[in-house]
Amino acid sequence: MANHLTILGGGPCGLYAAHTALELGADVSLFEKESQFGGLAAGHHLGGNWFDLGVHMLHAFDQEIFQTCADAMGSERTEVPLKSHIKWGGKIYHYPLRGRDILAGIPPLTLARCLAGLLVAELQTRFSNFTPGDDAESALIELYGDPLYQFFFRDFTHRYWGLHPRQLSAEFVRRKMPRLSAVDVFKNLLEKLHLAKPRDATEGALRFETLHYSATGSETLPRSLAASLQKRGANLHPNSPVTKITHDHQKITGTNHSPATLQNSLFISTLPLPHLIRSLDPAPPAEILAAADQLRFKPMTVYALLVKKDRCMDALYTYYRDRIFHRVGEPKNAALQVRPEGHTTLIVETTCEIDDPKWSGQALPRILADLQAEGLCTPDQIVSHHLIHATHAYPIFAKGFEAHLEKITTYLAKFSNLRTTGRQGAFTYPNMHSAMRMGSTAATELLTP
Repeated sequence: MANHLTILGGGPCGLYAAHTALELGADVSLFEKESQFGGLAAGHHLGGNWFDLGVHMLHAFDQEIFQTCADAMGSERTEVPLKSHIKWGGKIYHYPLRGRDILAGIPPLTLARCLAGLLVAELQTRFSNFTPGDDAESALIELYGDPLYQFFFRDFTHRYWGLHPRQLSAEFVRRKMPRLSAVDVFKNLLEKLHLAKPRDATEGALRFETLHYSATGSETLPRSLAASLQKRGANLHPNSPVTKITHDHQKITGTNHSPATLQNSLFISTLPLPHLIRSLDPAPPAEILAAADQLRFKPMTVYALLVKKDRCMDALYTYYRDRIFHRVGEPKNAALQVRPEGHTTLIVETTCEIDDPKWSGQALPRILADLQAEGLCTPDQIVSHHLIHATHAYPIFAKGFEAHLEKITTYLAKFSNLRTTGRQGAFTYPNMHSAMRMGSTAATELLTP
């Protein structure tokens, strides 16, 4: 059993960790609480159609991961050009915003103030003893200047997260919020004039990319990967929630699933960190349990709609800054098969709290009113609707979260046969491909010490 790996959680990270472990010659057991694999990328078959929990499409910029996934998906894979929009200044623009979009979307006087504020922010950080603050508001103002922060970021961030940017950590800006590529054009000019310092604080969003999808949506990728793993001998266990993780204070010794057979196993956990901590037996010290209570996730509810209309938009998805929803996707534009003919589906994403009106479905009238106001569909065109919930959708980088996370990671580091990784397991913001790479790295570290 020394070459056995137990994986807790069957999302993209856990599945790809299993793939890497098999490549390294290990035996693999994987436990997933849901009936199907995929985590946030799993599909949902509701009322005869497939619905995704948001936008989960395969990219090709990590060639190793892409080739593995493409081989697993086989002929089910469909290439789709990226076409994403944002509703900005009352008009629809490409997302991420380009230079001409910024120029068209901001009134001239406001634009002048924003550019002046950006210049002031750059000069301040380059030529003064400026000390950045530790909250997201300070980080955004340092990055973009106060006028652009006030105009673009403040209210949307507050509405999306339910927290004012002053209540979010500056780390949130670096890890979660992509650069405005249009603003980077101006910042690059300042750098060439030596009026701004080079920085890599945030990650730019892609403008042009070929995506890879399927006729049944995001469910194809995790289903295909799971089938490939099983053919190669991995033991996959759906409907198997992990509720107890035993240990001897130096090693993980088992779970509530066949603990006796896992005595000498290595472990990868992709479980949400607070759940992992609370599942440990014996229980961790009180200060570790208290730190786990401080790590929170933002839930999400998707309103999955079947619409009696052939098409609602021409993009794959569109972001909205001032609606109850923050993003609407139409997977049919990415070759999703929709039944019956002449219908389409919409994925309407909302961040929320558990049991608030958006979570419970009571926000449907407002959802439909906003969809109608945007010209996407009318309430009488909605044939059916379903709710899809994600309790641990987004880690909340509340101000001061770093200290709590460090306490937990330091405590878990003493278990020599455990790695905790992925979005929930590392409390971070990888995209699907980066999460798979994290799983691969964790498996490699454990199996090739």
